[in-house]
Amino acid sequence: MRHPRTPGADVSDLVTSRLSLYLRCLDLLDRDGVATISSLRLADRYDLSSAQIRKDLATFGEFGVRGVGYSVRELRSRLTRILGLDRDLKVVIVGAGNLGMALADYRGFNREGFRIVALFDNAAERIGRRSRGGVQILSISRLAEVARREVVQIAVVAVPAEAAQGVVEEVAKAGIPAILNFAPVQLRVPPPVKLRNVDLKTQLENLAFRLARRRPAQARSAS
Repeated sequence: MRHPRTPGADVSDLVTSRLSLYLRCLDLLDRDGVATISSLRLADRYDLSSAQIRKDLATFGEFGVRGVGYSVRELRSRLTRILGLDRDLKVVIVGAGNLGMALADYRGFNREGFRIVALFDNAAERIGRRSRGGVQILSISRLAEVARREVVQIAVVAVPAEAAQGVVEEVAKAGIPAILNFAPVQLRVPPPVKLRNVDLKTQLENLAFRLARRRPAQARSAS
């Protein structure tokens, strides 16, 4: 017996990234008191593609009214559900260094469907302390215990590159199904664990490359 496919079940990461961007735009529009908006006005206002907006949304069903546009609040609500942000997603951070502490104290998480429930580290001098926002630092040996008790869905890995592979293996053993990795190294995870990498160094190198490409043009224009 064939089971009906969930709309958008096979969408790419590029599509989900754009949905997140649309949601940010709708948040701003709602704060500004905008009630309805067309795909063209939305695209013009935020330098997006109206055709791409319509195509992305069509993946998940019918949106908006022809000749009227989208209800900002309704579309915002539907995208929140599509992205799974209508649930309380519990998150742990492994690595209580500068980056891990900064992530733990980012206020946007708790407003956007994510809740940081604990920080973990293996340095004795850090265990027992708290971040400025009150998130407790626990021993990494307690990861599995906390993951089970809190039903943790996402682990953020913010440890040095040489420690990252061992950490993600511990995260997988603890039953946490998704990992966001900030360590600048390629990692292996067992299926069905989902892994996403945020490589800040690569992004900086990309910007350096773009800046380097500007120099010849600037030199020509100055001559």
